[in-house]
Amino acid sequence: MPIKSLEELIKIRENAQKKVNLREGTDHTEAITELMVGMATCGIAAGARETLRALLDEIEAQSLENIRVVQVGCLGYCHSEPIVQVNRPGEEPILYGKVDAERAKEIIQKHIMKNEFIDNAILMNTFNKA
Repeated sequence: MPIKSLEELIKIRENAQKKVNLREGTDHTEAITELMVGMATCGIAAGARETLRALLDEIEAQSLENIRVVQVGCLGYCHSEPIVQVNRPGEEPILYGKVDAERAKEIIQKHIMKNEFIDNAILMNTFNKA
């Protein structure tokens, strides 16, 4: 679809920049919540690309700020891929396993927005040390 005006081009650029900021961080000096997605071979084979895409889409849909999504290698739980680790400032990391697109949305809607753990998906935290 051709771009018909400078305004359209600017809007496309702004939307693209928002997505880049989700992956690279933001310029805010406030505390950043970080979501680490295991993207090693086992994670990708289990569907981590879809998980990553779902996280980014839900963050954008909810207009969340001060959150960064980072692709990482192996997190050590290959049997439970795709894996997402939630790192919130001042809190111990929470590791979620078998995170498909629906579970990724649930992580954003419950854990990030409401500070509620998704107990049946937690692989490890300081409370259960599983």
